[in-house]
Amino acid sequence: MFRPTKTADNYPLLNCTYRFVNSVKPALHILFFLLAQFSSAQVRVVTELDDNWKFSKGGNALAYQKEFNDKKWQTVTVPHDWAIYGPFDKEIDKQEVAIVQNGEKVATEKTGRTGSLPYIGEGWYRNNFTLPHYKPGQKVLVVFEGAMSEPKVFLNGEKVGEWNYGYNYFYFDISKQIIPGKKNTLAVQLSNKGLSSRWYPGAGLYRKVQIIVKNQESIDQWGTYVTTPVVSAELAKVNIKTKVSGADVRVVTSILNAQGDTVASDKSQIFFGNEFEQNIAVKNPKLWSPETPYLYTAVTKLFAGNVLKDETKTRFGIRTISYTAASGFSLNGKVRKFKGVCLHHDLGPLGAAINVAALRRQLRILKDMGCDAIRSSHNMPSIEQLELCDEMGFMFLAETFDEWARPKVKNGYNRFFNTDAEKDVVNLIHATRNHPSIVMWSSGNEVPDQFGAEGVKRAKWLQEIFHREDPTRPVTVGMDQVKATMASGFGALLDIPGLNYRTHLYEDAFKSFPQGFILGSETASTVSSRGVYKFPVVKGVEKQYPDHQCSSYDLEYCSWSNLPEDDFILEDTKPWVIGQFVWTGFDYLGEPTPYDNKWPARSSYFGMVDLAGLPKDRFYLYRSKWNTNSETLHILPHWNWEGREGQVTPVFVYTNYDSAELFVNGKSMGVQKKNNATAQSKYRLMWMDVKYEPGVLKVVAYDKNGKAASEKTVITAGKPYKLVLDPDRIEIKADGKDISFVTVSVLDEKGNPCPNVNEQLKFSVTGKGSYRAACNGDATSLEQFHLPTMKLFNGKLVVLVQSAASAGDIKLSVTGKGLRASEINIKSR
Repeated sequence: MFRPTKTADNYPLLNCTYRFVNSVKPALHILFFLLAQFSSAQVRVVTELDDNWKFSKGGNALAYQKEFNDKKWQTVTVPHDWAIYGPFDKEIDKQEVAIVQNGEKVATEKTGRTGSLPYIGEGWYRNNFTLPHYKPGQKVLVVFEGAMSEPKVFLNGEKVGEWNYGYNYFYFDISKQIIPGKKNTLAVQLSNKGLSSRWYPGAGLYRKVQIIVKNQESIDQWGTYVTTPVVSAELAKVNIKTKVSGADVRVVTSILNAQGDTVASDKSQIFFGNEFEQNIAVKNPKLWSPETPYLYTAVTKLFAGNVLKDETKTRFGIRTISYTAASGFSLNGKVRKFKGVCLHHDLGPLGAAINVAALRRQLRILKDMGCDAIRSSHNMPSIEQLELCDEMGFMFLAETFDEWARPKVKNGYNRFFNTDAEKDVVNLIHATRNHPSIVMWSSGNEVPDQFGAEGVKRAKWLQEIFHREDPTRPVTVGMDQVKATMASGFGALLDIPGLNYRTHLYEDAFKSFPQGFILGSETASTVSSRGVYKFPVVKGVEKQYPDHQCSSYDLEYCSWSNLPEDDFILEDTKPWVIGQFVWTGFDYLGEPTPYDNKWPARSSYFGMVDLAGLPKDRFYLYRSKWNTNSETLHILPHWNWEGREGQVTPVFVYTNYDSAELFVNGKSMGVQKKNNATAQSKYRLMWMDVKYEPGVLKVVAYDKNGKAASEKTVITAGKPYKLVLDPDRIEIKADGKDISFVTVSVLDEKGNPCPNVNEQLKFSVTGKGSYRAACNGDATSLEQFHLPTMKLFNGKLVVLVQSAASAGDIKLSVTGKGLRASEINIKSR
């Protein structure tokens, strides 16, 4: 049984350390430094290197040198993805390949597989920084949370280390290379090979870079490990292990509640093998869950005698998890099933560059759908994503690799598996293990090593590393070769057998595997394009159309996948199915199945939400099943079908009501009730014989007593008349990073949405902000995101407005030919 977890990350405590960004003006640097002198002790300084980086694609072999002339290089901000600015080009990632995991046996030309963006090649980054707070003899670390890929790191002309895996977190001790009181030059060389990924990997320093200065007597990097092995309503035992450097030291730990009040504390001066262990009682604990994501903070102080040497803050949650044959998965003693989605790491028009506002928006949208779990697919997650899942309440399946020793792509992780896998897993666990959101690890996804004895040995070896470093959580693998894993014992040895699709094998796998439960580690892979509807309305496998779009009637899927209802039925009828992670929550760059052999197509069709963050119809199908707290009543398709008058145009309704009546221009089309006639009719209301006539579609939903409970209408729109702007937030932070996502829609003169408009728009941003990007959700669009113009896709697109580093008003203006222009003001504070 897998029980408690812990949580969190290390944050400097502000009363005795300070945190600043290297790009802050020199005067502010001095001010922060002077303020720190008056604090109780200056023991640890964390500097985020974000601004004033110099970047060059291709670079120069001498760029590692301290005095190298980089004045002509581009000035960028980190996190940075050099490839997202394009242009899109078919030739970049054109491949002649048979995708084995999709069941292909004959090689064909594939395009857009990695997004058709220029990520391949070498890039150099350089940053000059000073450490006015540094004292000779202190320890200095440089910490990278991800660098794509194969980074080689130099300081002041000397190589300090390298790392291979672009998704991993790593750090180097640079104490010997630091020059006190003078300029230090950090240089990073990155190299991205072709045939190295199955999706868009991004390029560059796409996650945070930090410099940490601390004393020699200090808490190790990722050295705090918090678990909650005993939890009841009255009392929780919080176990805290703290690894330190230094002799004759002691630790004092206080636990703070969410309001910052101390609720428990403990001190210890006995440690073994450089590790302290404390057990601290918290009375009447508030438990972490997706519904109540309550967080505590452990403040750990390290003393030598009476002198404070170091201090960290570790945020964590109190909760228990268990996986048993009898009950499946339980959180805090309550049985539940995962309502999860898989997410690739790119953020649409921002590429792989991490942005908290974009991540938070993703999670808000998924939370509204009723989603309660995320699988990082197929990579190690960002720290920011985990922090947000802790705060907002999402369980997390943290994944490591898409490949082990046997390749899927020529230059993938298979090149490094034998030498790097253990250290990569260890860094994943140590950097993220304090997050309460993580309830499961995944050591791999659809690895070709599922076949044969060697694969079984690798699966066992990896699982034992996870168990050694974190005994509190189970391990899974996303398996697609289920028959092979049943025969070899591969699936039987896993803590959790994860099945990718293969719904027809669930029963056989349950009988074969000893665990007593099955996880849908990857499900559905239904495909659709927002606002696109194809006729006749029938189920379709690998359907292709001349416009390279997929129908949003949600009846099209891949040869190896299935429709949402197949997974719903398994969840509803098999108590031993512990939930699912749908492929995918959002569209992502690359893998444009079923058009990976057509051009143009450069992003996926799998998402419930498109690349712009606009929900597709399928979003509401899942919402009707998963969101049990809010009403769902959604009609599809739109009702603007000039030229289809008198032709059959089926109407679907996705709702959490059991029955509804449809009216076309006031005439009843009859009452439909969810039933067991087909898999689809159990979860959708469908009027298959409706003939199109312009006017008003109205649906009236009935409660269980047959009384009208709610209604909704869709109206045939007139001529496009005006643009309407709808920001997700009208106030954003004046930090130079925050973003407001503004949805742009077209309405007719009466205010009805116009669903067929694909007009070119132009964008202008003035004031204390800037235009960052735009996205319309069209997988075939080759328009570059960062240019201030883009076509609407089926009446909508999204504009990203980014704050400046100073407060004030920001104005976004949007114009389009033949449309009344619109503008909106956003406050930056």
